[in-house]
Amino acid sequence: MSTTHEEIALVTQDGIPAAGLGELIDANLYMPFPFERNPHAAEAAAGVEKWLHTWGLTDDPAVAAMISRTRPAELAAYNGPDMDSGLLQIAANQIAYQFVFDDRAEDLGRRSPGRLLPMLCESVAILRDGGPPTTPLGAALTDLHRQVRERCTPAQAARWAWNSREYVHGLLYEAVAQARPVPVGSGLCRSIRSLIAGVEPFYPLCEAAQPCELPPDELHHPVMRRLTRLSADAAVWIPDLYSAVKEQREGGTINLALAYQRTHRCSLRLAVTLAIRRINGTIREFEELYAGIRPELSPSGAGYVEGMAGWIRGCYFWSRTVPRYAETMAASAGF
Repeated sequence: MSTTHEEIALVTQDGIPAAGLGELIDANLYMPFPFERNPHAAEAAAGVEKWLHTWGLTDDPAVAAMISRTRPAELAAYNGPDMDSGLLQIAANQIAYQFVFDDRAEDLGRRSPGRLLPMLCESVAILRDGGPPTTPLGAALTDLHRQVRERCTPAQAARWAWNSREYVHGLLYEAVAQARPVPVGSGLCRSIRSLIAGVEPFYPLCEAAQPCELPPDELHHPVMRRLTRLSADAAVWIPDLYSAVKEQREGGTINLALAYQRTHRCSLRLAVTLAIRRINGTIREFEELYAGIRPELSPSGAGYVEGMAGWIRGCYFWSRTVPRYAETMAASAGF
């Protein structure tokens, strides 16, 4: 969906009544997927705490506080309401790991993209070659990779590792963009955001939750590939709405709403409104494509797409309540 000057004028004239930022999002974001929560959420939260402690990732009080504000097991429970307790635990551990990894990469990358290289190269070596870890983060990733291999088929585990490597590589793109004297435009921002979303590594876990592994012709069908892209984009753009105030305060640039604000030199309120329009169009396209292909899908294929839809739903309900984004929910109408 492109955003023309006419569309901006339309939003400005006929747009949304003044409200707080959280109310603006809740009133206008299209969310056809109802709230669901995995009954093993509390168990997964305890497991995440133990797992992070085992690998020393919460020895730093700042990291422990970040995890408390982020609630990774809650996000996993919203995204995968039907997962069994074992698979939910892997997903929750992975979400927690990625939040720690992403925050550390962002901190290093802001100072210099080159500072990221040892961290990223260690991760790629573990994921691609089974290389030995040299840091606590690497040790945690090695263990996470082990959990995935034990639960998933070899093909699913290979897809998990491939998608995870793309996420790792994307963090270097983000660091280069953050270091540029001129912030990137909305198109380039979306391209980088798709790399660092960290959503697609979870799709092999969605597949592993199904009765059977998807056959290649179903998994790689052009419509299925498009559904994958749409769901990952929608899932990560929704938190961008809720994190806009936080990212603006911290000088972040790879955020859909902030990219619209820079491109159109408009208020954050209008930028969020434009971002909502793009997200709504993405979710509606996802719905339409799924409805069209669903009669052709196997039960496992349909369940796999439902798992992708779960990420759209889960990221929405998690973003609305998580302490990490409390600033946005409290922002007044004058933002």
